Amino acid sequence: MALTCPNCGNALSFQVKTLQMHVVQLDGDRVEVTEESRPAVFEVLCDECETALDFSQVEDTLRREVLLTIGAR
Repeated sequence: MALTCPNCGNALSFQVKTLQMHVVQLDGDRVEVTEESRPAVFEVLCDECETALDFSQVEDTLRREVLLTIGAR
């Protein structure tokens, strides 16, 4: 399945919401990141009508390309 909105037919523009975790350490006035995860895809929405899309149903090649482009897992 290509990435196409089932509601409005948009196949060009999508919102890919990600979730990323950071561990920070406070040392006096300094804040340091000691650990961070790669972003994980949380939600994919049509950018035109904001309909949620099932990203797991997108063809593997396209899904990998999206993940690689945004640096997610």
